[in-house]
Amino acid sequence: MTRYLLRHLTAGTVLVTAGLLSILWLTQSLRFVEMIVTQGLSITNFLTLTGLLLPNFLVVIMPIALFGVVLFTYNRLSADRELVVLRAAGIGPVMLSRAALILATTVTLLTYSITLHLGPASARAFKDMQWTFRNDMSRLLIQEGAFSQIGRGLTLYVRSRSPDGELLNIMLNDERREKVVTTMMAERGALVDGPHGPRVVLVNGNRQEVDRNTGHLSLLHFQTYTMDIDTGNSTTGERSREASERSLRELLSATVGDDNGAIGEPQVMRFRAEAHQRLVNPVSSITFCLVALAILLGGSFNRRGNAPRLIAAVVTMVAIEALIVSAGNIAAKSSAMIPLIYAVVLLPIPVALFALLRPDYFSALSRRLTARPTDQEPQ
Repeated sequence: MTRYLLRHLTAGTVLVTAGLLSILWLTQSLRFVEMIVTQGLSITNFLTLTGLLLPNFLVVIMPIALFGVVLFTYNRLSADRELVVLRAAGIGPVMLSRAALILATTVTLLTYSITLHLGPASARAFKDMQWTFRNDMSRLLIQEGAFSQIGRGLTLYVRSRSPDGELLNIMLNDERREKVVTTMMAERGALVDGPHGPRVVLVNGNRQEVDRNTGHLSLLHFQTYTMDIDTGNSTTGERSREASERSLRELLSATVGDDNGAIGEPQVMRFRAEAHQRLVNPVSSITFCLVALAILLGGSFNRRGNAPRLIAAVVTMVAIEALIVSAGNIAAKSSAMIPLIYAVVLLPIPVALFALLRPDYFSALSRRLTARPTDQEPQ
């Protein structure tokens, strides 16, 4: 019986997880479609970027998928009267729960491997790759045969790009000064990183400057011309890594003043909260599984159906998930509230186990929840 249930639960969890993961991946991928269409991001880089998001998606999806499959499977057994037959044969709630708990433990271990190792590594690789593309001016901002806004008051036109990345037949229009419009044309050039941000280098061209008030034109021919670009979002130096990118050891050892002073007290508290969430949140798979089992198996059989129990299970799971998120946010602002992270995830476990071990205590409550108004005695 355990093998039969485990096989069905595993198959269902894999299918639901794959479906939810596909939907979430598709919705998140829409953020990068514009980079493909307008900024030249290749399909390979697009798939790599979005693929790096998947491990951290799994951490959120797997406990919820497991809960839904457990709820569906055991409710189907109840609707088909299979649970009645099994209980009549002497199989109690604990024995019926074995398959689900085995799968929940497996999911918990898998989630731990992601949160402690794969998740931070993939998040770090994703942020590094995203940082590179956003700051690689020559790759992302220039469209061949089109006018591109590369900074405040700066418009660049490039007819084509050579195989080695050099820009050919360039026109650069500079309207950053109020009284003067400057237009530069060159045979070739490139966008490069300078000490104060990106800059454009032009080779073999001319510089035309027009006074807005007088209309006077001045012309200058040059062999090489360099101009700094104010993009409005350019940054130099190394970036400070976020909590999701750091390993557990880095989160726990972070101190005020790290990363050349970029880490302050709020960041340290957020890192601590993130570390403790990684230590306990994977256990939510077991918590959600036990909640579903306790509510479906903890009471007596009701021939009218399990709709009230299903609603109660879903509401309970959503409430616990909301408390998990809230506890993390609260602990990120006050280190004294870190125990709340553990309490929200762990406290439902003994309550659910008690409901499975002593279902008689919950039978009366179950009957009240499932009773129709006509079945109740008049007041």
